[in-house]
Amino acid sequence: MANAPIIPAPANPVERPPVPAPRLTTGAKLVLVLGSTLLILAAIAVFATLQTTRLADSEASGRLRIAANEDARAIATELVGDMTALRVAVRALGQDPLDMPSCARAQGVFAQQSMTGARFLITDRTGKTLCGDPLPAALPVLADGSPIGADILAGQGLVLSVVHQDGRTQARAFFPLPFLRTLIDQSNHTSAVASVIELDGESLPLASLPGRGALGRMKSIRTELGIGGLVLRTSAPSAPITSSLIVALALPLLMWLAAVVLGWFIVDRLLIRPLRQLRGIVAAYQPGETLDISQVEAAPAQEIRDLADTFEAITQTVATHEAGLAEGLVRQTKLTREVHHRVKNNLQVISSLINFHARGATGPEAMAAYSSIQRRVDALAVVHRHHFAELEENRGLNLRTMIGELAANIRATAPENAAGIGISLDVAPLLVNQDVAVAVAFLVTETIELAMNCDPAAQIRVAVKPAEQEGRAVVRVVSRALVETDELRHLIGKRYGRVMEGLARQLRAPLHHDPLTGAYEISIAIVGRD
Repeated sequence: MANAPIIPAPANPVERPPVPAPRLTTGAKLVLVLGSTLLILAAIAVFATLQTTRLADSEASGRLRIAANEDARAIATELVGDMTALRVAVRALGQDPLDMPSCARAQGVFAQQSMTGARFLITDRTGKTLCGDPLPAALPVLADGSPIGADILAGQGLVLSVVHQDGRTQARAFFPLPFLRTLIDQSNHTSAVASVIELDGESLPLASLPGRGALGRMKSIRTELGIGGLVLRTSAPSAPITSSLIVALALPLLMWLAAVVLGWFIVDRLLIRPLRQLRGIVAAYQPGETLDISQVEAAPAQEIRDLADTFEAITQTVATHEAGLAEGLVRQTKLTREVHHRVKNNLQVISSLINFHARGATGPEAMAAYSSIQRRVDALAVVHRHHFAELEENRGLNLRTMIGELAANIRATAPENAAGIGISLDVAPLLVNQDVAVAVAFLVTETIELAMNCDPAAQIRVAVKPAEQEGRAVVRVVSRALVETDELRHLIGKRYGRVMEGLARQLRAPLHHDPLTGAYEISIAIVGRD
């Protein structure tokens, strides 16, 4: 018999795993480590600059504290001394309004201050002048617990006052700005300071500083004078925020930023971009191809070029091996088809020989034996033919078509007394492998033949349905001839029982017999549905 033409099997497409999402590369990690290290160094440099500025501020604060204490002591000493002389004169004139020596002593105390505009006035309870010169201000209100009252004349000076204990006399002294400024000797200060006398929200500037820039900073100290609640506020410039300081603070950060950008640029050019190109080439690789590494041959890093050469050599080796495997697969497929074809031909020869000898048989028992053998060879041939037909797709054997053809062959080889046998089929389009198909074909053949020998006129129903358990199906053969009888028990014990039990063991499931309904049932494994 001529061989069928050999058609090579189409190669199954190879499913490549999805390319994973890009993660942090080694180059990026290197840049991060370098950037983190440089950032620490930049932070140390900035901290050192700030510490230097803080030390300069501390020195300036110390100098300001010294200047404030000296100015406050000079002002307080002068004002307290003058007001003490007035208190003595007030006490004497309160006892004797005509005590001119006391008035003269007070005038002598103020004689030097009068050159800068300082003067005093002592009056009685009615406001009558007892000593001194008229003043431009009223009597200040005494602060609680303070023997001296104080008031500020904006832009002019200070007014201080003392009162006799019984209120019979009182004195006021006016100290102009020029006089107060002479009390502060700026030449003794290591640096210029600003001085302001404050009282209840009012201020009297004594010394000021030249204009400050937008980044200038001032530090102030408030010192109580101990006179009527007066406070001296002394201010001095702190270490200025100069352009050199800004550069000193910003330069480490700028250097860090430049180093990170430069490092990233170098790593990206030398490492990341060539590796990304190589990864894209490898991801686009198809089995059987050879990598085209022309895009990576110009990579700056020699290691990356060596890696690309290695990938190219590997793909060449894989392509060579795949070509050999494909050639071997074609040869194996041809050999398998040839084997199947020869097996099919041999089964056909065996079937023809059995049929030839059956026609020459002389007795009914010999003819029945030949027919029985013929049916089993036909069952094997049916399974083999369906397996050969499904060889290319490798999906499994369809039980519906196989059992249908098997039933037709059994009817054709039935004995004369069973020529009217009826076989009805209810088979789902289920797929099984070859081992299960062979066992099912033989089991169905044995069961139908058992029924024909028990009752040649009986009707037989073969059903195959999916079971509740996934991947399983139930084969059921029902006939009145399979109801429990002496003849059935005799045939099972003599011939059919051991064969059917062996087929059940091959199917790895128990074969159940219902003697009342005449049914044989067994569970089989399936591979899917057609």
